[in-house]
Amino acid sequence: MKVIKGGEFLIKQVQKEDVFITEQFSEEQKMMKDAVVEFIDREVWPIKERFEEKDYALTEELMRKAGDMGFLGVSIPEKYGGIGMGFVSTMLVTDCISAASGSLGTAYGAHTGIGTMPIFLYGTEEQKQKYLPVLTAGEKFGAYCLTEPGAGSDANSGKTTATLSDDAKHYKINGQKMWISNAGFAEIFIVFARIEDDKNITCFLLDYDKNNPNGVSFGEEERKLGITSSSTRQVFFNDTVIPVENMLSERDQGFKIALNSLNVGRIKLAAACLDASRRVLTESIKYANQRVQFKSPIAKFGAIQAKLAEMATRTFTIDAGSYRAAKDIQNYIDDMLAKGKPHQEAELLAFSEYAIEAAILKVYGSETSQYVTDEGIQIFGGMGFSKDTPMEAAWRDARITRIYEGTNEINRLLTVGMLLKKAFKGDIDLITPATEVGKSLMDIPSFEIPDYTVLFSEEKEMIAKLKKVFLMIAGKAVQTFGMELEDHQQLILASAEVLIEIYMAESALLKAEKVVDMTSEKEAEGQIAMAKLNLSNAVNTISEKGKEAIVYFAEGDEQRMMLMGLKRFTKYTNMPNAIVLRKEIAAILIDQNKYCF
Repeated sequence: MKVIKGGEFLIKQVQKEDVFITEQFSEEQKMMKDAVVEFIDREVWPIKERFEEKDYALTEELMRKAGDMGFLGVSIPEKYGGIGMGFVSTMLVTDCISAASGSLGTAYGAHTGIGTMPIFLYGTEEQKQKYLPVLTAGEKFGAYCLTEPGAGSDANSGKTTATLSDDAKHYKINGQKMWISNAGFAEIFIVFARIEDDKNITCFLLDYDKNNPNGVSFGEEERKLGITSSSTRQVFFNDTVIPVENMLSERDQGFKIALNSLNVGRIKLAAACLDASRRVLTESIKYANQRVQFKSPIAKFGAIQAKLAEMATRTFTIDAGSYRAAKDIQNYIDDMLAKGKPHQEAELLAFSEYAIEAAILKVYGSETSQYVTDEGIQIFGGMGFSKDTPMEAAWRDARITRIYEGTNEINRLLTVGMLLKKAFKGDIDLITPATEVGKSLMDIPSFEIPDYTVLFSEEKEMIAKLKKVFLMIAGKAVQTFGMELEDHQQLILASAEVLIEIYMAESALLKAEKVVDMTSEKEAEGQIAMAKLNLSNAVNTISEKGKEAIVYFAEGDEQRMMLMGLKRFTKYTNMPNAIVLRKEIAAILIDQNKYCF
């Protein structure tokens, strides 16, 4: 087992042997996948339209059924009521259970992620024994009370207070929370509040009983653009009493809990966008094959084929990245366990270690979901705008994914910020390779054309060169602005786009290469084409964003030298023919009449 640290993909040449792909699922994981897909096909897909009628009781009912089937505690150890299958399996279940409805996917994600994991990661043994079994069984549901009217992305600025009683036996909670998922049927609330003038918030566990409200009251269900059967309410606390033993972790540690909980939620959100995108794409392919215009199925039109190919390519890419990172996390957990770390601490360390990848995947996954559903509407045309087809609801449900678990803007800023923080702390050496890239700009470029006859040889070289683009930009940005770099958000956003495209392009390439090894080039034609198309798109994006960044912070000869370096690092000797690749990908999809990768 090779452990690749978080962010190291940028300075290492990752090999196909180092990544995990869905084609490697164990028999146990395949059985779990089949069970979840069968559950969705039987219980959810046939009644999709009910989710558009604010049927909160339906969502709760399906969540209880998911609990009965063991889907709510996939990675929770057996001694706490879970089935202990590990993080890759957790991603797999999240992937498949979110396929048909954003309302169910949100309820599931909120409950199994931020509603359960903080207790497992930070709870005492007594707290875990008390709460985890009922949460994993679906006997009770969890809700996570962090966001306030004045504290969204700035989560640590919340005004909710916790005041210790005179006898030091309980805290009284007063304040208001908003956008609380599952609030309408939750009975275990994770509540963040500030004690006195503490720098950071503190986390508490609240048992809620509707027959004894204990100062807890709720606003009406929010009227939302999408996820309309996901219960979302404001929660008010008026002298709500919580015993001192229900503090989660220690005083002043709530902000740390919130951040680490979001790391878990972000990567799981990427998985939650996956099968939803696959199914939207399959419905689009079927419609394109059936819909006849100008005496021909619209699937034969190049414009439609281009859409299908790009939708498939992005879906394939987020699949590759999500399961690659999931296995990296599982490998890290296993390594920590082998070194004697308790399971709780091992998972905490792992989720923190791969926070950069989690943020990358959250951004790419949510934007893939939005893109796929939007193009799905376009392929359906006027019918796509109608509530009688699944596209309209899928598009509305997808929109929230770019906002919750941290907005995509925040996550883009975090990817670069966290990477540089790791570099400053010495956890990852970016200075040496960045310096080498800077020196190489003065070198005379080679005009010799390498031998690219081996599959993906040039693509691997392109990935290595694209990493140099980021190192060049980031190195110069830090040198120019130092600690004031965070004040230049548009520069960071451009750099983040480069970083995201590198990770995702490498992930797609490694997955395709591994599929070829497991089958053959002939059988993997579609995967090869998608990896090449995605890399071609990435090169174009990186060239654009790299130029934007360089022009912002460099002038004169230095600017000209860096722009020449950018041109050299994004030079694709045998540039793929994107139109031909799209035709190849579309032909496979249309022939199979579904997303088949």
